[in-house]
Amino acid sequence: MFRLPASIHRSQQKLKTRLRSLSARGIFDWLAANLLRFLRLSRDQIRGGRRLVKRDGVWYVPLWLPIAIAIALASSAVWDDAAQVAGRLTSAAFHVIGGNREVKLAPFFAPAVRHWSDEIKYWSAQNGVDPQLLATVMQIESCGHPTVISNAGAQGLFQVMPFHFEAGEDMLDPATNAKRGASFLKYCAGAADGVVGLTLACYNGGPSVINRERDRWSTETQKYYRWGVGIYSDAAAGAANSETLNQWLDAGGERLCASALRELER
Repeated sequence: MFRLPASIHRSQQKLKTRLRSLSARGIFDWLAANLLRFLRLSRDQIRGGRRLVKRDGVWYVPLWLPIAIAIALASSAVWDDAAQVAGRLTSAAFHVIGGNREVKLAPFFAPAVRHWSDEIKYWSAQNGVDPQLLATVMQIESCGHPTVISNAGAQGLFQVMPFHFEAGEDMLDPATNAKRGASFLKYCAGAADGVVGLTLACYNGGPSVINRERDRWSTETQKYYRWGVGIYSDAAAGAANSETLNQWLDAGGERLCASALRELER
């Protein structure tokens, strides 16, 4: 007959003893606390997609999971106050999905990017993307310059390539440019399972980079990844300054930002 190892058996007995000692409310609280501790949830780890994803030792949790847990708890008759607690969990989950409408962009973004703060918040809500991430893309792509065109033909605030637009659209119109840029950013986030670095790499180098080793990316995409992850991480953490942004400015971004300010002041 198969027997459990002694260490596992002792752990199992301790768990049974612990559960018997708890009230119905206590069992719920204990399970909830341990579940959250296991998942180590943060806003940056809650993403779209259909499944749990583990990258670099961190679990990224699909949005439906906390909602499903909340619904399951709310429908259970085991805990007398589970519905009330589940309601709070559901509210929190929908808060993550909808985004914080009171979010403030990080203060270290360049003045020409902060010029578009209200629009970035609106565009991010309209297209379902993180405003700090959208601001990061604008920072690196154009530094808030609405009419800049790259040598490769990328257009406007978010340096969107012409093939992303529909016939007859004004590619340099800020709202149109933002719509197409945010749409592609959202697509990249889905293709990258919500991992910010891969999302940014996809935005710069196309979806094919997601499944390639990083050392096989172009030099431009590798730099874009480094700048973007650093700037976004500082913004998401609520930092007052970003050393990565300062490095980007020193590497040539300052000229782009100066040009953007001159354009906005015209």
